[in-house]
Amino acid sequence: MRVRTGALTSTVGRVPNEYRYGAWAGGADPMEPPYDVRQALDDIGDDVLSGMSPREALNRLLRRGSNGRDGLDSLRRQAMERARQLRKSGRLDGTLDKVKELLEQAVEEEKRALFPIPDDSARMAEAELDTLPHDTARAVRELAEYQWRSAEARETYQQIQDMLRSEVLDAQFNGMKQAMQNATPEDFARIREMMSALNDMLDADARGEHTPEDFAEFMENYGDFFPENPANLDELVDQLARRAAAAQQLMQSLTPEQREEMANLMAQAMGQAGLADEMARLQAGLQSARPDLPWNGRVRMDGEQGMGYSDATGAIAELADLDQLGELLDQNYPGASLDDIDEELIERALGRAAVDDMAQLRRIERELREQGYLQRGSEGLRLSPRALRRLGGTALKRVFAMVESRGRGSHDVHDAGAAGEITGASREWRFGDEQPLDVVRSLRNTVLRTGGTDLQMAAEDFEVVETERRSSTAIALLVDMSYSMELRGTWGEAKTTALALHSLVTTKYPQDAIEIIGFSDYARVMTPNALVEHDWDRVQGTNLQHGLMLARRHLDKHRGADPMIIVITDGEPTAHLAADGFADFAWPPTPQTLAATLAEVERCTRRGATINVFMLDDDPRLVAFMQELGRRNGGRVFQPKRGALGEYVVEDYLERRRGRPRAS
Repeated sequence: MRVRTGALTSTVGRVPNEYRYGAWAGGADPMEPPYDVRQALDDIGDDVLSGMSPREALNRLLRRGSNGRDGLDSLRRQAMERARQLRKSGRLDGTLDKVKELLEQAVEEEKRALFPIPDDSARMAEAELDTLPHDTARAVRELAEYQWRSAEARETYQQIQDMLRSEVLDAQFNGMKQAMQNATPEDFARIREMMSALNDMLDADARGEHTPEDFAEFMENYGDFFPENPANLDELVDQLARRAAAAQQLMQSLTPEQREEMANLMAQAMGQAGLADEMARLQAGLQSARPDLPWNGRVRMDGEQGMGYSDATGAIAELADLDQLGELLDQNYPGASLDDIDEELIERALGRAAVDDMAQLRRIERELREQGYLQRGSEGLRLSPRALRRLGGTALKRVFAMVESRGRGSHDVHDAGAAGEITGASREWRFGDEQPLDVVRSLRNTVLRTGGTDLQMAAEDFEVVETERRSSTAIALLVDMSYSMELRGTWGEAKTTALALHSLVTTKYPQDAIEIIGFSDYARVMTPNALVEHDWDRVQGTNLQHGLMLARRHLDKHRGADPMIIVITDGEPTAHLAADGFADFAWPPTPQTLAATLAEVERCTRRGATINVFMLDDDPRLVAFMQELGRRNGGRVFQPKRGALGEYVVEDYLERRRGRPRAS
């Protein structure tokens, strides 16, 4: 896209209002078409038609990804793999090992320097070195006042203190290790000033007295200690608290002996630098500010090489991020949302590519809502009427992929009805007419009435197109929703068939009236949305009697229509409404249940309704009962093969409208 970026001043010999054009650089392309979510919607539709709820189908899409991008499951696997690698990266006691190594080196260097010295003081010094405690921290502390004869030994011993200070400070303030190289007393004084100012700011925030100006002043004075450049105190606290919590977990993960040695070494090193009190104060302030972080617990690290205190702290902090990210990516908690997953957390844990993958998933979910395919209600996400129309169309395409339409042949009554083929004639418009206007003839009437001078149309000018009105059909579609439908894997096919027939009737034959009735222990009228979102109650009972009762009520609302009942089931009736109005369940079915169901069949038959049954199982008891139902009603009983239910039901409806019943 190229846009005008500026105007040039008009001069002599130059065309006025000349403009330069260049690539758009003002953010998102304002002319970009809406994001195409049709493939994502179709993926959701496929899962819904297979028996899932919209929420489950959307979750599955988000888990597997779309348009070549990783989904939540892939991101979660990446997080788990990264966590596995971290746990194999090293041991947590590397700093202790390094201190012991330096201590032994310093002692050996000192002994080599003492050996050629003949006086008694050298022998006493050797004895002092030989009787050092086995506890590393105590040995280091006892050597703090030792008068070294070897310059190399003194320097090696000093490395212990320098290393401990840099490790502890770098563990708390990421990046401090490099700054601590060749640190002077003035450097330590400034670090102490920074920590004191930081602690004062945390205390003020705890009292509710902190202001953005305080943070700006702090960053102006000490911003060089924080290369991440936090934008406010909350970001700074988040960075510091994560590492402080990781450092505390590190200490708890050591053995009691190692923990005591490490604590004593750090206290000695920080005390010599005058930082011990401020460090303890900072630890308490951060824990108070972020009690939600994992401050307690042991972390298992299985690597072979020892890790420095700072590196181990960073690894534990990253593991905490990965654990949190894994839980968020799992989305297996009440009210879970992609908005819960922090972009900075993803980037820290998995890198920029993972952020882009998550942005794609968020965009799919957002666009499905903004483009009107998903609606969020009190019970979560649900498909909108627009999405249901597309879903019904998808179901119908599935069915017609297996069956060819053989024409629309129907018994027509010529009249200016509400639907049908145009006859070529028209008539005057009457109040309440819903037929389309005949625009040409209406304008002609206006011209003739006004003489062509003042073309203001009046009601008397309007004419409507005359159409053929087809005789209508009232269809009651009864769908078995008992638990056995899910167990046998037939629920998805039944749902697809119901949505396909509903879409066919409402879009191609609007003069017909269809109602979907679901039945298990009780029966109830189901909207397409309710059918799509149906979740399993896991109740027992196949109450066909109640379903037929509701079917008769629907047919009674359309007395002038041809009545038709379609039953989809995989089991014989095992429940009926007792005298008290409650469902009476028994298996095997009792004579009372069978009698009550057949009595309802007789009522439907007297009403003139044909009952066609589509059986999804070949149980002999089911077959025997449905054959008896067909004998009493005169309807037909089908046993379609797996995957052909939609073809059978839709073609049966079309044949019924043509007046040529399909052979059972």
